[in-house]
Amino acid sequence: MNTPDTQQGESRPRVALIAGPTASGKSALAIALAKATGGIVINADASQVYADLAILSARPSADEMGDVPHRLFGHIDGAQACTAPRWADEAKGQIAAAQEQGRLPILVGGTGLYIRTLLDGIAPVPDIDPDIRSTVRALPVAEAHAALAHEDPEAAARLAPADTTRVARALEVVRSTGKPLKQWQQHKGGGIADQITLTPMILRPPRDWLIARCDRRFGQMIDAGAIEEVEALLARHLHPDLPVMRAIGVPEIRAWLMGEIDRETMIERGALATRQYAKRQYTWFTNQPPPHWPRETREVDNKIIAELAIKLQQ
Repeated sequence: MNTPDTQQGESRPRVALIAGPTASGKSALAIALAKATGGIVINADASQVYADLAILSARPSADEMGDVPHRLFGHIDGAQACTAPRWADEAKGQIAAAQEQGRLPILVGGTGLYIRTLLDGIAPVPDIDPDIRSTVRALPVAEAHAALAHEDPEAAARLAPADTTRVARALEVVRSTGKPLKQWQQHKGGGIADQITLTPMILRPPRDWLIARCDRRFGQMIDAGAIEEVEALLARHLHPDLPVMRAIGVPEIRAWLMGEIDRETMIERGALATRQYAKRQYTWFTNQPPPHWPRETREVDNKIIAELAIKLQQ
């Protein structure tokens, strides 16, 4: 991810970014910063865009939001799949609207692909041939990776053999366009990194503290109505491949509702899926953002939130 030179960026409009794994305290910090600055909170979490996932995406409640304006939260119907380019376009619009009002745009979320797309832009990959996409997506990941090793060896060496989504994407791109994905990515466009002064903060609290919060969070979601949320989703008979149907907690609760597992197993699997997701995010936010972006590694409490809110205003 690119960021503009600080000295050159002094005259550019400022945008705050609070990022990190789930349950790390991002929402509380964003709200504290918005209250201190009169800012507007803009969602950068792939699950929190969906209207159907208020509870399972840990979307801030109306009480938590208070009188702080929140944008791009729960604005997309679950029958649609939100892409990173779509979100980035919407985020640009919300950032511009906040700036026109003289208010600080505060991006908050844990979806690295969204953040990277907004800042760095997207590769101009042509539409994938539907037949090629269907063929590739039907392959077991081991076969897809083996094919990728032959057709785009560099991508195969870079990607984990079990990374179903990225392996399929790399294979469908090289088959459909005749060029490796990396070549397309060298010509990204549409990013805003060189148009803003970014004030980032990565929350990377101790792993044990984070995992304990993840475990508590899933149980709290069950108590708060997550089961009813999944029942409402199932009643819509949406396609099982849609993001809302694959969101953490939905497959686990669905399996319990269908009588395939007991309640205790459902809760254990949901908590495990939450922990695994947090670990993936933790790794991403450890390695991917620029080294000079500040990282907060302490346990996040009210005192730390107040301290960080002051730091982000400087």
